[in-house]
Amino acid sequence: MLLADVVAASAAASATRSRLAKTAAVAGALRAAGPDEAATVAAYLSGVLPQRRIGVSWRGLSTLPSPAARATATVAEVDAALGEIAGIAGTGSGAARSAAVTALFERLTEPEQDYLRALVTGQVRQGALDGVMLAAIAAASELPEAEVRRAVMLAGYAGPVAAAALAGGSAALAAIHLEVGRPLRPMLAASAPDVGAAWEQVADPDGVVVDGKLDGIRLQAHRDGDDVRLFTRSLDDITDRLPEVVEAVLALDASQLVIDGEAIALDESGRPLPFQQTASRTMSSTGVDQLRAQVPVTPYFFDLLHLDGDDLLDVPASERFARLAELVPAPSLVPRITAATPAAASEFFERLVRDGHEGVVVKSPTAPYAAGRRGAGWVKVKPRHTLDLVVLAIEWGSGRRKGWLSNIHLGARDPETGGFVMLGKTFKGMTDDMLQWQTERFTELATEGTDGYVVTVRPEQVVEIAFDGIQTSSRYPGGMALRFARVLRYRDDKTAEEADTVDTVRALR
Repeated sequence: MLLADVVAASAAASATRSRLAKTAAVAGALRAAGPDEAATVAAYLSGVLPQRRIGVSWRGLSTLPSPAARATATVAEVDAALGEIAGIAGTGSGAARSAAVTALFERLTEPEQDYLRALVTGQVRQGALDGVMLAAIAAASELPEAEVRRAVMLAGYAGPVAAAALAGGSAALAAIHLEVGRPLRPMLAASAPDVGAAWEQVADPDGVVVDGKLDGIRLQAHRDGDDVRLFTRSLDDITDRLPEVVEAVLALDASQLVIDGEAIALDESGRPLPFQQTASRTMSSTGVDQLRAQVPVTPYFFDLLHLDGDDLLDVPASERFARLAELVPAPSLVPRITAATPAAASEFFERLVRDGHEGVVVKSPTAPYAAGRRGAGWVKVKPRHTLDLVVLAIEWGSGRRKGWLSNIHLGARDPETGGFVMLGKTFKGMTDDMLQWQTERFTELATEGTDGYVVTVRPEQVVEIAFDGIQTSSRYPGGMALRFARVLRYRDDKTAEEADTVDTVRALR
């Protein structure tokens, strides 16, 4: 299959707001790819590389060779070339990688070059990437979407599931199980404005489980004998960066397990440090011992997905939590209560917030572990309105902020178009350290230089914004704006595809 066919399918999906039309375009590409190439094509149309990272940045792709006159490169050839680029290391690797990138891109037409550059830098946006892909796999293989969804949850990625569905149908998907050592998609929580609203969503005659929501690194730990792997919520392997968490997992009385939790940096009194300090532990695999001494993290576990041959995904949460409590020492369990009334849950929420934590997650005791989904079984509550938005542009500051990139333009994700809807601007809440950091960061992300007053940037950086409400506004295309928006922190643990959607914002009006 030619890469040009993938580019055409992506363009067709991007050109329409119709979910059915998007699905049809992607499904057609998967059918044309067939079982042998479906995994790679599904990955590309999902906006990810099978290699994850290949050591090439946006800056390294800022200048490309002259494009080819006609399309000749196949998906298999491009994938093989990217694999070779990812494997380049050692002395002279920079020059060798640059030469390999040039050799690959000079084989591509201009549309293919644009698409592959977007793919490598994480900028493929064709609207509702993941949801469309699941529906497209189901359509291409003529299988129920529920079967596809569960298989993708367990496999982590859509590519292998697309290949299995086309090659072996329902039987092949049923053969995909939780596999110790292979990350599965984490269960996510829906949001509610307060504990009472969360209670109504998950209310159970026997009460609800209320967990502390910790502002740490979401971790999925896999252990097979003495081998431990740690995966983030985006399924990146950061095992070598958190040796103290590996040690804690090895100390548990189990041979095989998959356990869900958080790692968080605490001060001497046990209060959480700013998230940026916790997140610093994931930034590099070098200097780990020094980082551990400077910013040690403490793991807290809140769910058990597998234990010594028993898959626990489908058992009720109360049973999973009971087995977790038998396995994990109490100091390493997330703060948790079973509340019989909303008042008890609210009191626990207030205590957690006083202790410096983000809030709580209200959980149904009967819910299974719905991997990869924001189900009604978990509902998070924070003490204020917050959104994870994407920085679209930034303005040079004046007065005390002169010389720094300061006022950020905020956008919510539009899942239909794959773009972003601007909701306002703010510089409130920014410290001097933050101003210095974001000046460097957004200079790197600038798309047309930084000479103008407003600097347009690639929509990659997620920022957590607190605000007092949503107001109607004719100033912005979405017809609404945030009231008293202020910056809480930058979210390096989230991609732009994980930012809050414009539909979420509308629901808060």
